[in-house]
Amino acid sequence: MTIDEACVGCIINQSVKVADAIHASKSLSNKLISTVTDMSKDFSFEDNPPEIASYVYEKMAEIANKTDLYDEVKEASTKKAISFVPLLKDKLSASDNKLLTATKIAVAGNVIDLAAAVEFDLEEELEKIFHTNFAYNDFDMLREKLTNAKSVLVIGDNVGEHIFDYMFIETLIELYPHVKYFYMVRGNPIINDVTMLEAKEAGFDELCELVDSGVNTPGFTYNRASEYSQELFDSVDLVISKGMGNYECMSPSHRKNICFLLKVKCDVVASSLKKEVGDIVCKMV
Repeated sequence: MTIDEACVGCIINQSVKVADAIHASKSLSNKLISTVTDMSKDFSFEDNPPEIASYVYEKMAEIANKTDLYDEVKEASTKKAISFVPLLKDKLSASDNKLLTATKIAVAGNVIDLAAAVEFDLEEELEKIFHTNFAYNDFDMLREKLTNAKSVLVIGDNVGEHIFDYMFIETLIELYPHVKYFYMVRGNPIINDVTMLEAKEAGFDELCELVDSGVNTPGFTYNRASEYSQELFDSVDLVISKGMGNYECMSPSHRKNICFLLKVKCDVVASSLKKEVGDIVCKMV
């Protein structure tokens, strides 16, 4: 999906968030905001939001002289997510539908999104997620695809959320041990998206095959991916895509059997899905 007029203001606002995250001086903050505002005048409406974000964040990183603009925030998000693991493990062990519970956990983690126009509280989401129905509900189709799949690619989204992705894949391995699992991350730091660094720290390389997509966008942009990532994306039986950035990059996609798991956090994505901000989505295409 390509950018909408509403995306422009959202992306400019992200420069404010970056300035806050890196504790920028007033002069640096003004430079970040003014630079992104100037860049916005030339945004191409043929690009999707993650493609626009890649240009903007590369420029902000250059101005701030900082490779990973959200390194401190990502560390805090990981610690917060880990603090909920014992509670969520109890939920899983007591569940009579482990796949649904694990899928809900994976979606709940999707609230950790520093690029979102609307932000949600993780603790609050975890309290209500198990009692919330999918507004777009293809869960039965997801379960059927998993039953018949031999290979599954999970495309990660944000740091912190990746802790819940780990639990999700752990559960998939328990329920469908015949499947070969892959977890794909971003090629370099972009917003608060998960990279090889955070994924290895969480132990994904011992859980399943961990893949660096090679992309520099906050979403899986196929034409920017490494050759191996493209081949993997094309060949697996099922792709499970986490978050809005991946949805924006893969809507539409040349392949079928993609399951989008996300929480709707902006009006543009809500319009695309014909749902409301705040809804949770399990959509198979």
